[in-house]
Amino acid sequence: MTNLAWVVGASGLLGKSMVRTINKNADWTLFTAASLPWGSSAEFANNVRANVLGLFEQARHDGADWSIIWAAGSAFTSSTQAQLDAEMAEFTTFLEILAAEVSSSDSTGTMFLASSGGGIYGGATSPPFNEDTAPSPLGAYGQFKLAMETELARFSDTSKTSVLIGRISNLYGPGQRIDKMQGLITHLALARYGTKPAFIFVPLGTVRDYIFVDDCAKLILASIQRLSAEASSQGGPIRVTKILGSGQAISISTLLGYYRGITKAAPRVVHGTAPATKFQSLDLSMKSVVWPDLDLFEKTPVAAGFSATMQDVLRLIQR
Repeated sequence: MTNLAWVVGASGLLGKSMVRTINKNADWTLFTAASLPWGSSAEFANNVRANVLGLFEQARHDGADWSIIWAAGSAFTSSTQAQLDAEMAEFTTFLEILAAEVSSSDSTGTMFLASSGGGIYGGATSPPFNEDTAPSPLGAYGQFKLAMETELARFSDTSKTSVLIGRISNLYGPGQRIDKMQGLITHLALARYGTKPAFIFVPLGTVRDYIFVDDCAKLILASIQRLSAEASSQGGPIRVTKILGSGQAISISTLLGYYRGITKAAPRVVHGTAPATKFQSLDLSMKSVVWPDLDLFEKTPVAAGFSATMQDVLRLIQR
């Protein structure tokens, strides 16, 4: 059976990659949804309902299972509580509408949530972290991501829908916004071609797991397919949480070494501190123990992904 996917947040870094990856995969069809008017509660709810009904109708027509891939959101570690609350309110509204429509429909499907490995495990100890590691968020952003996971679990119980939570490590690649203080690789590229240096607010020995966005998109589709297969074999909805990362721990100093190798120049960086620094763990290496066979595909080397990101940033600057 084919899969019909609605990518919520299709204009973001992950969303754009999900659209590209779906369009290249013969097992998947992209649902063309009307854009959601974020920040307008009444209109937002109406558009969500219309899209959900359209998704169900096309799934029935095509004889397909539907999947909703939540890749939306503008929150990051420095977001205010008001911004986080507003984003949570829209996510909750979305789930309430979806649950109501699922309960009155015979459609079957799944929902995926792009969560944050860094947000969830920020205060945990003894890396590398896996899905058995107890969540230990640091600060409001991590608590916000954990609250989203809780809301999705509640939705699954209410609607009897299988859900997948993807705790994504450090996502990078072409398509990342350059107007946010987020994404070190993107900002190193921006410093190379722009007028301002990149700011680094953590020690250079800080370790992260960097996953190229297209690799993450492929892993998400494979994980959703596994979710559907296991739910079918068990005869009912299931909930699964999986870490989505490269499985490779890289320090910032190593990342700067890649920069020097690509550009043949010293990186333009300023090392300092910021209020959000206290919410940054020194080691966020991760290793998934859930469906580990799905992680065995050949991933994009960091040097190649770094180079592709730099080319994209240069294109954006020259537009």
